[in-house]
Amino acid sequence: MPARVSTTDRVHSQLREEIVSGELTGGSLHSIYGLADRLNVSRTPVRDAVLRLADAGMVTIERNRGVRIRGIGVHDIREVFEARLLLEVPTAAHAARFGSDELLHQLDERVKGLTGAVQQHDEREFVRLDRELHRAIVLSAGNERLADLVESLRDTTQAYGVSTIDRSRSIREVHVEHVPIVDAIRARDADAAASLMRDHLTTTALLLMRQVAASTGEATPDAWPSRFAP
Repeated sequence: MPARVSTTDRVHSQLREEIVSGELTGGSLHSIYGLADRLNVSRTPVRDAVLRLADAGMVTIERNRGVRIRGIGVHDIREVFEARLLLEVPTAAHAARFGSDELLHQLDERVKGLTGAVQQHDEREFVRLDRELHRAIVLSAGNERLADLVESLRDTTQAYGVSTIDRSRSIREVHVEHVPIVDAIRARDADAAASLMRDHLTTTALLLMRQVAASTGEATPDAWPSRFAP
């Protein structure tokens, strides 16, 4: 792999982690020069990484000014989860109908890992495995672009540490929602897998919207997401 691509990936990963953790705060403005100096790299990989972050909705590029870290509002969360419902509910059903033995093994391993993270109360590891579990389910459709799109959508809501864990629900409660989804996929029950995934995403979205609304003063939508019901 060319060195520049490798450096871009490394810079992208570091900047994304700093945004997710809140180290780069929402609304703050940064220059490409400043970021390059701090990360001890040239400006080109920083520019490339920033473009990827902009595509994920995590930053905005302001002409002649620099890169601004985006805040997140109720509207952002609603749009992200409406997209996730349209993508992840049918792929959960697909995984139940056509998922390979290898997929079932991967999901079982992720659930075991999540259980361990719950016992250790390791939020960072829990979030990592949560993302891997969702990605594996989406990848059962054989479409990596689709999986990457879901990853980008998750990046948007995880910016600035936006999470329900230990805020609106416990890490154990989040874990409990994943287990029946995997059980339904293992049982080849497509309807149950789709319904459970829909419930999981809807619950998460409503909790996040209420959390953000509490600090921004925005209203949360009523009867969401009825227009996406089957």
